Amino acid sequence: MVLIGAHTGSGAPLAEAAASGADLVQIFLGDPHSWQKPAPRADAAELRSAGIPIYVHAPYLMNLASPHNRIRIPSRTTLANAVEAAEAIGASGLIVHGGHVGEDEDIGVGFERWRKALETFESAVPILVENTAGGGNAVVREMANYGPLWEAIGDRNVGVCLDTCHAWAGGAQLETAVEVVSGLTGRIDLVHCNDSRDEHGSGRDRHANLGQGAIPADLLVAVVAAAGAPVVVETPGESADHAADIVWLRRHLA
Repeated sequence: MVLIGAHTGSGAPLAEAAASGADLVQIFLGDPHSWQKPAPRADAAELRSAGIPIYVHAPYLMNLASPHNRIRIPSRTTLANAVEAAEAIGASGLIVHGGHVGEDEDIGVGFERWRKALETFESAVPILVENTAGGGNAVVREMANYGPLWEAIGDRNVGVCLDTCHAWAGGAQLETAVEVVSGLTGRIDLVHCNDSRDEHGSGRDRHANLGQGAIPADLLVAVVAAAGAPVVVETPGESADHAADIVWLRRHLA
């Protein structure tokens, strides 16, 4: 059985997971738009013993592939801080966007910058590299780029988070996305199952509730079934909306 959950608020994630009928939960551990180190959580022990997987999404402003030291270096520090905070709650994975190189740079420099970032610390929590929707200079907008990225980073505690909306918006063929990525990396650790408000190849990262966007329902279900990995819905709305998306996906997978 595929475990399915949702991204929730960080205040009472276990209660929100219960309210939406989720098998797992994804949260932020701090402000997703801040460089500030996450504060220790008073409920860390409760989260560690929750009995359901808890995934952590790293801050959005990180860009480990940036050509600018004022972004790339703080991104490394922020990643290390996020890993430490995720370890403290016993997280099952830390999701990090692949980032972008400079517009006039070869994409290969992004793979090397990822390698250098991962050499600065050790992580007991798998770091899950998430594909991105837009920008020709994105490190993993193209599914094929997971191959040279994996060659660069070597044997480290790193996995894959495959986002369906991002792949669709980035122009990937969802019919073969799981086969391509797993063939290059040997794994898919998590799926972000999100519908898209926009057409294929739009480059727009705008999520929609399942069955209410532009991605054919059979493609969404096929990606989840082929991946065989835990699923997080990052769809609009509150617990009731997420519950509806979880039910939708379970029904279509049955």
